[in-house]
Amino acid sequence: MALQPATLSNENLDTMKSGKQPALMNSLNRFTDPVYCLMRLLVGLMFFCHGAQKVLGMFAKPGQPPGPPDMLTTVGGWIEVICGLLIAIGLLMRPAAFLASGMMAVAYFMAHAGNGFFPIVNRGEMAVVYTWLFLFMFFYGPGRFSVDAMMRGGSSSAPSTS
Repeated sequence: MALQPATLSNENLDTMKSGKQPALMNSLNRFTDPVYCLMRLLVGLMFFCHGAQKVLGMFAKPGQPPGPPDMLTTVGGWIEVICGLLIAIGLLMRPAAFLASGMMAVAYFMAHAGNGFFPIVNRGEMAVVYTWLFLFMFFYGPGRFSVDAMMRGGSSSAPSTS
C-alpha cells in the first residue's frame, strides 16, 4: 500500500479510520500496550523516587543533608511512594493514578501557581506533566502487562487498538 498525501478535506491521519491509514501507521498498533506498560513502569518508579527522597532520605542531593519534612510533605511523600509503586507494577492502578493525579494538581496550585501563571516560569512543569499523565493512566487502565490484568486472567481493561 503506497503512502498517499493527506487531501485538503477534513480528514487527516489523526481522524481517519484505521483501515485508511498508511500501513506503516497501522503496523505500529501492535506496540501500543507494551510501550504504554513500559511508560507506566518508568513513570511509577520516578514518582516513587520523588517520595523516597522526601520521606526515606533516599536519592538525596550530594552535600545536602535531608532535613525533617513538615506534615504536608510527609503525607505527600508517602502518597508518592505508595502510589508510585502501585502504578509501576499495575496493582490497583486506577485508584492510585487518580490519587496521584489529584495530589500533583494540589501540589501545583499550592507550591507553584503563586509564583507565576505559566509552569515554565513557576517551575511547575513536572507537577503539570505528572497530573495529566496520571489522569490519562486513570482513564486508560493498567494495560495488559500488569498485576491487575494477571488477577483478571490476562484481560486488559484498556481500549482496543486494532
